[in-house]
Amino acid sequence: MANRTDPAAKSIRGTNPQNLVEKILRSKIYQNTYWKEQCFGLTAETLVDKAMELDHLGGTHGGNRKPTPFMCLVMKMLQIQPEKEIVIEFIKNDDYKYVRILGAFYLRLTGTDVDVYRYLEPLYNDYRKLRQKLPEGKFSLTHVDEVIDELLTKDYSCDIALPRIKKRWTLETLGSLEPRRSVLEDDFEEEEEKEENDQLDGLEDEAHEKDYYRGRSPARERDRDRRRDRDRYRERDYDRDYDRDYDRERGRGRDRDRDRERDRDRDRDRDRDRDRDRYRLRDEKDYGRDRERDREWEGRERERRDRDRGRRRSHSRSRSRSRDRKDREGGEHRKRHARSSTSPRRRDGAEENGTREEPKKKKERKEKKEDGTDHPDPEIAEANRLRASLGLKPLK
Repeated sequence: MANRTDPAAKSIRGTNPQNLVEKILRSKIYQNTYWKEQCFGLTAETLVDKAMELDHLGGTHGGNRKPTPFMCLVMKMLQIQPEKEIVIEFIKNDDYKYVRILGAFYLRLTGTDVDVYRYLEPLYNDYRKLRQKLPEGKFSLTHVDEVIDELLTKDYSCDIALPRIKKRWTLETLGSLEPRRSVLEDDFEEEEEKEENDQLDGLEDEAHEKDYYRGRSPARERDRDRRRDRDRYRERDYDRDYDRDYDRERGRGRDRDRDRERDRDRDRDRDRDRDRDRYRLRDEKDYGRDRERDREWEGRERERRDRDRGRRRSHSRSRSRSRDRKDREGGEHRKRHARSSTSPRRRDGAEENGTREEPKKKKERKEKKEDGTDHPDPEIAEANRLRASLGLKPLK
C-alpha cells in the first residue's frame, strides 16, 4: 500500500507516473531504508522539509546500486504527484539549490516540452556549486547550470532515461516558443553602440584632416611641388640602382638556380643509387631465400628418392626370396610329383628292366675294369685286349 500511486494522480505520457523509473531502480528504491523510514506518509507540504535536508544529488551508487535520498524524493513526487504551482515554486526557490534541482528534475520527467524550456532555461544563469554522488560511491563537484544542460540535451540523467522532447528551434518554428533572449544581450547592445560611436568619431577626424589639407597656402603648395620633384628624381635614381642591383641579383640568381639544379640532380642520383642498392639487397635476399628453398626442396627430393630406392630394393629382395622359395618348393614338388606320378605299368616295366639290366651293366663294368681295356693310354688298352684274348693278366 505504501508503494501505490495516489488514486487521484493523472497518467503521464499514457502510463503510471512511477513507471517513468525503470523497474529495477524502482524495486531498489522500495527496498531502501530511507524510503521506508523517511518517505512514508509524506505529502506535498511535508516533502519540502525533506528536500531542504538534501546535501547531494545522484542516482545509484555502490556495488549493490543503492539509490540516493535525492532519487527517493523524486520517486515520492511521482507517487503523490504534487500540483504544478508547487513544482514551479520549487524551481523558483533561490535559497535552497537542491530543492530547485529536485523541482527541475521532476518537471523534466512530467512536464510538457514548452514548460520544460520555459522554466528550466532561466536556470542557466545559476552557477552555484552542487555535490554529485558518482556510481563508484565518490563525490564530484558540479554546478546548477551543468545539471540543467544535462536535463535539456542528454537522454540519461541520474540513471533514469529521460522522456524525449522536441528541439527548441522546432518549437520556435511552430510558434510555441519565442526566440531565447540572453541576459547578457543588453551588455552586447551597449558594446555594439560603443563600437559604432568610435567608428563615427574616426570618420569625422579623417574628414577634418582632409578639409585642413585641402585649404593650404600657395607657399606650402610650392614646397610640396619641390618636394614631389625631388622625390621623383630620387625615385628615378632608386629605380636605376634597383635595375642594376636587379640585374646583378638576376645573374646571381641564375648561378644560384644552376647550383640548386646541380644539387637537385646530385640528390636525385644519390636517391637513385640508394634505391638501386636497396633493390639489389632485396633481390639478393630474395635470391638467397630462393636458394635455401631450392636446397630444402632438393634435400626432400633426395630423401624421397633414397626412400623409394630402399623400398624397391627391399621389395626386389623379398621377391627374389619368394621366387627362390617357390623354385625350391616347385622342384621338390616336381620331384615328389615325378616319383608319385609314374604309372604302375611303367614302374613295373622299369623295375623289371632295371633288375635285368643292372647285372649286365655291373658285369660289363667288372669286365672292363678287370680287362684293362678302358685304360686311358691306347697302347696299354690294345695290349690288354691282346692279353685278354690270350688269357693273360692285363697291364696296369
